[in-house]
Amino acid sequence: MLIEKYPCLKEPGSFNGQYGWQQRIKYKMGNYRAKLRGNQLSCPELEVNRKRKTNENPTPKGLKRPRKAEVNYLPPFPFGETGESLEKERLDLLNEIRKKNNKNIIGEKMEKTFSYRRTEVVKDCPAVKDFMERWPALFCESEIKNEFRRITTISLERTILEKLDFYTPKLLALFEMKGGVAGIRIRHLLDSLSQQEDRLEDRQDVVIRCLLSFLGESAEELIEDHQDVSRDMIKDTFSSHVMKIIILSRSVEEEDASISDVIIVIEGTEVLLGCKNLTNACISLMGCIYSLSFSQS
Repeated sequence: MLIEKYPCLKEPGSFNGQYGWQQRIKYKMGNYRAKLRGNQLSCPELEVNRKRKTNENPTPKGLKRPRKAEVNYLPPFPFGETGESLEKERLDLLNEIRKKNNKNIIGEKMEKTFSYRRTEVVKDCPAVKDFMERWPALFCESEIKNEFRRITTISLERTILEKLDFYTPKLLALFEMKGGVAGIRIRHLLDSLSQQEDRLEDRQDVVIRCLLSFLGESAEELIEDHQDVSRDMIKDTFSSHVMKIIILSRSVEEEDASISDVIIVIEGTEVLLGCKNLTNACISLMGCIYSLSFSQS
């Protein structure tokens, strides 16, 4: 578009010359980044990702690299705040989560300490278990989604559900044409859906399972189903999972048949319990992937 608007840029020397427009833009952005790294406009994201290493600012090898759409990958501390003041906020947050009906105050403190939390995730790359001890307020569905919004400025649940519902008719048409072993597995899932009530949640769960088979992935690597098994009975197996969604379903005869526990396990640690269904667990897992640093995956 730039060349179409300014055809003179096609002239010899403008493209690849020593003083061409591409080279000028490169120098201009380099100078701008140098100012951001300076004392006046300190930008921690550029300090972490700078290519040149020095004795004063070495770049960690196990650095958590930014993912797609991470707008706030490593934001600076709020104006007037330091690491010591934000550490006090974190300690206050530990006391607040012990109180009931305190979501608003917890949300405000989580918002205020976001940059401090991201500094830990990016620079220190803590294990999930250690991070849970320092930030237990993060590990609930609402805060995981809020953390994703802080990082990407995008609503996690609304975006995924809207796209999933929009593409479901086209995906179902592709699934019906799939052959081979994967096609047999997909048709079995679609048949089980047709025998149930046509609920939106059930259709979304089946589409996700079918999509894994359609892409040649093993659903068992991510999803583990258990029937009439309590959480305590399989708790010892959590340590063997790097990343797993465990679904504990109950038989129809039980009084609490409408309840189905969905557990998310990361690095052998149970990070989330009580998701409504598989789709909701996948949404929360996506939020965890953006919010945490995985040492084993």
